[in-house]
Amino acid sequence: MVDTKGDFGEVSYILGIVSVVFAFFSPMAGLILGIIGIVQSRKGKGSLSARGKRLSIIGIIVSIIMLIFAIIVAVYTGLDTLNSLNLPTA
Repeated sequence: MVDTKGDFGEVSYILGIVSVVFAFFSPMAGLILGIIGIVQSRKGKGSLSARGKRLSIIGIIVSIIMLIFAIIVAVYTGLDTLNSLNLPTA
């Protein structure tokens, strides 16, 4: 038989780490992995599961901050591009 007693703790810990890393490169992926990590940490009952939950929460927070930052940069860049086109006004 396969022992699955500690699998959820390990999975949530790994997803938490990956969530934090992905938060800087792909915020949406970091957010999704963080949510999955929290769900998996609720299934486990160990210290590793608690660490995974903590890392997943950190990954979610960093992902949201980076996503907001990316949206602000995209809007600013888009407005700057529109201003530099010198379109005729009515």
